[in-house]
Amino acid sequence: MTDDENMLARVQNYRKVVLIYEGLNKTIDKLLMDNDGGTENMSPKDLESYRSMARQRDELLDEMRHLEQQLLENDDPL
Repeated sequence: MTDDENMLARVQNYRKVVLIYEGLNKTIDKLLMDNDGGTENMSPKDLESYRSMARQRDELLDEMRHLEQQLLENDDPL
């Protein structure tokens, strides 16, 4: 794989992770709005879903930051 192909694959992977993160974030926002903007009034099932999605979102954010760092390290200055 050439350097350009490798960089393209990394960028595509980053974009994929960002899209998944954004979708999950929207789902979490909707769940919060459906429960008066917070977790206090959530059913146990909704609270469990919220916590699971929040953990996944945090993991995705960590992955995004890691991928960003890799892209920045491999970015050649003009």
